[in-house]
Amino acid sequence: MGDIPGGGKGEMAIGIGGVEITKPRTDKREYRRVVLPNSLEVLLISDTDTDKAAASMCVEVGSFSDPDGLEGLAHFLEHMLFYSSEKYPLEGSYMKFISEHGGSTNAYTDSEHTNFYFDVNSDYFQEALDRFSQFFIKPLISSDATLREIKAVDSENQKNLLSDPWRVRQLQKHLSSKEHPYHKFSTGNWNTLEVIPKARGVDTRQELIKFYHDTYSANLMHLVAYGKESLDDLQSLVERKFMDVQNSGRNGIRFPGQPCSSEHLELIVKAVPVKEGHKLQFLWPVTPNIQHYKEGPCRYLGHLIGHEGNGSLFFALKKLGWAISLSAGEGEHSYEFSFFSVVIELTDAGHEHFEDIVGLLFKYISLVRNSGLKESIFKEFSTICETKFHYQDKIAPMNYAAHVSSNMQFYPPEDWLVASSMPSKFFPTTIHMVLDSLVPENLRIFWESKKFEGCTDLTEPWYGTSYSVEKMSSNLIQHWVEQAPEVSFSLPAPNAFIPSDFTLKTGLNPARFPVMLKGSLYARLWYKPDTMFFTPKGYICVDLNCPRSNHSPEAEVLTDLFTRLLMDSLNEFAYDAQVAGLYYWVQRTTTGFQVIVFGYNHKLRVLLEAIIEKITQLEVKADRFSVIKEDIWKEYQNFKFQQPFQQALYYCSLLLSEKPWPLTDILEVLPKLDASALSKFVPELFSKTFLECYVTGNFEPKEAESIIEHAEEMLFRGRNPIGKPILPSEHLTNRITKLEKGSSFFYPVEVLNQSDENSSLVHYIQVHQDDAKMNVKLQLFALIAKQPAFHQLRSVEQLGYITVLRQRNKSGVWGLQVVIQSNVKDPSQLDTRVEAFFKQFEKNLVEMSAHEYERNVNALIDMKLEKFKNLREESAFYWREIDDGTLMFDRTETEVAVLRDLAQQELIDFFHDYVKVSSPRKKTLSVQVYGGLHLKEYEIARSHGMQPGKVRVDDVFAFRRSMPLYGSFKGGSNRMKL
Repeated sequence: MGDIPGGGKGEMAIGIGGVEITKPRTDKREYRRVVLPNSLEVLLISDTDTDKAAASMCVEVGSFSDPDGLEGLAHFLEHMLFYSSEKYPLEGSYMKFISEHGGSTNAYTDSEHTNFYFDVNSDYFQEALDRFSQFFIKPLISSDATLREIKAVDSENQKNLLSDPWRVRQLQKHLSSKEHPYHKFSTGNWNTLEVIPKARGVDTRQELIKFYHDTYSANLMHLVAYGKESLDDLQSLVERKFMDVQNSGRNGIRFPGQPCSSEHLELIVKAVPVKEGHKLQFLWPVTPNIQHYKEGPCRYLGHLIGHEGNGSLFFALKKLGWAISLSAGEGEHSYEFSFFSVVIELTDAGHEHFEDIVGLLFKYISLVRNSGLKESIFKEFSTICETKFHYQDKIAPMNYAAHVSSNMQFYPPEDWLVASSMPSKFFPTTIHMVLDSLVPENLRIFWESKKFEGCTDLTEPWYGTSYSVEKMSSNLIQHWVEQAPEVSFSLPAPNAFIPSDFTLKTGLNPARFPVMLKGSLYARLWYKPDTMFFTPKGYICVDLNCPRSNHSPEAEVLTDLFTRLLMDSLNEFAYDAQVAGLYYWVQRTTTGFQVIVFGYNHKLRVLLEAIIEKITQLEVKADRFSVIKEDIWKEYQNFKFQQPFQQALYYCSLLLSEKPWPLTDILEVLPKLDASALSKFVPELFSKTFLECYVTGNFEPKEAESIIEHAEEMLFRGRNPIGKPILPSEHLTNRITKLEKGSSFFYPVEVLNQSDENSSLVHYIQVHQDDAKMNVKLQLFALIAKQPAFHQLRSVEQLGYITVLRQRNKSGVWGLQVVIQSNVKDPSQLDTRVEAFFKQFEKNLVEMSAHEYERNVNALIDMKLEKFKNLREESAFYWREIDDGTLMFDRTETEVAVLRDLAQQELIDFFHDYVKVSSPRKKTLSVQVYGGLHLKEYEIARSHGMQPGKVRVDDVFAFRRSMPLYGSFKGGSNRMKL
């Protein structure tokens, strides 16, 4: 998939000093640039419609600035600033405040900047901003917290050690100039931050304090403040809170030059990945796109080389059966250096045709070079991205603030919002400057495959990746070009999906909730007009309920193969639709599969009808079937390399859900399936079908009905009908295991990849089936307990980097989950620590003041009343009600009304009844995944180890068959149990 340029001018938001900030035409927010006396540069965003306020501070200091011998210090400092400050010395008080007021917070460390950001219910912005500002004024970096947080950094690094993207990225850095900071290890671990410095007599804490004072200066910071207040009020607030940030007059640190010298070019690097599969990455050092962002050279070339339509490189590789995916465009970059990247995921056959693939890539690059750079292509995609910019959906204020603050480091104020998204100047010489770099002499190839096991002679020091390096020459590549298959390449044809009608439908019924427009044996249509966003977009979901889709493991796999083959066959036709802003998904569900289309409504119906037509006419071709089967086989195989916490969540779902077939059964049946099996299965799949549909956006009711009637006609009554309707008794439901009161189960299981040292726990407490009052009790408890659980289990006890307490709602059955991943304690011990936390937390809950209780209630009310930000967010909310069968479209209003009347004692009673460790009504399931460091403990747990008061589950399916099930809400237009 390519990167797509855009063009055009936007609306202007006038900032202080006459700076005109380009903004989307549909954007009603107000913007102002301000520079404080301490040289801190600020963008104020006033949004009178927002429920959440947010801020982001981007500091022009990143991992490239790490001192030698203290790898990861910048990242470690990012962690430490969250702990406490001179003004707010209580450890964790910042995160507690944010959590208790409906917000969230995070940060990341990049090569040349570190970004801190948060959101909070808008009424509490002033105090949240005051606490946030102390990160940059007077943080406390205590020695106790320093040692504990080094463990957290190490745990974070442990999480990444078996991740192929992290491993290969570090290998690319390792094979670069040692004089360039790109070469460094950026994350840090226990050795780099504790063991090695201590051995050298270096005090990490003192180095951390020195690093902070030496590098964090107001003139190197960019702040975004996003609130509902006026621009004047926001400016006054920011001036008060941030005027004391010290400006030490530091110059911005620059790292000129490319990180690769000649010895690091013309290389083929063969690396052994953790996961199954083959991947090729072609990397060329080029001039960064950001230096010419209005011309967009990398974006133009990325679009052409990454195109997937007829005549493209990917189209040819796919036809040959060699490629599963292809992407092209600028990869890792800074203002000073950049890599143009082409990434190809290969089939097994493609792996054997490496030389041909290299040759074909250079043949396509030659086509681009020899065809001349086309202004018509540039203008077309410039138009596409101009449209995309002007009709962009609103996103969460926190994400928006973080994105814009990082732009402020690189772009002039007028382009802070646009950044590089709208190239508007067609300068062939600038594009040629990058194109002329895409030559064999400038190339690095990173080739990943398990087939290289035993054939490598080198090891990357930080992640332990096995690899080997070979030099290649331009003459050799020229030979591969000459030997490559003859393929008919062409540049992309004009895009027929570009929308031109952005008219908003007028006079739509201002319905607050979805209504059922029609219901029959064939389909049910839910419809809601867009009464909130007023954009020329639509969202359509057609959920095909097919009872034969999951009656056996074979049926489940064949349904999956069908949906993927369908997506594969649509790609040539529908890729242009995606480029033009019309998106589509076909995905398997537990009851069949789902077709979703979203985007500009002008041509959305054309896309949906093409997909439905393809469903009725799909030809199962043996060659494409083989490729899809191979891909899905690797995907299933690679599940064992998922993070242990993801494995624990999988087992939890397997134990609690009636439907899913286990991965072991899937892996057993998949090899025996062929194209003829799928051809025979497709008529069976559609032999009984029902369409559950949701249409929303810029559509009139008659349009919505017409769209679904057309789908019905094609599937059930047309020239080639493939489906028959489902009888009422045949409708499928998703039902959840009902744990008995007072029961406590634990399921110990070995991590699937024993090289992974991490263990994981999912401590699940089942509470109730959907009920407004019980829902808000659970939600309020989760809100109150979330941050204390994180602080105690993660920050104080340092059990693991991944530590979270959250609610779980599956098919209308609600519960509480604590998820921990750890390499310091086995899952049984983690479970003990979770129960100890709940015992300890009871005192906090019972002694909570009325004021604090009220504050948490109000925070949850504010969170519930938060308006949807875009059509997809609204659609996800209402579709869940339809899919679960709960149909509480007024859920927000109902639950808020209950919450306003909820007494504090009722919450305490809820805890005593459902969460307290000794409660006779408590129902728990502890899923325990034992990692490589805890295999002895696993043997004890499986053989004779009993955990006090708990019943061990030895067989998932014996457990499922022996347990009762909750009734389903699915079945009718009311909340009706089957």
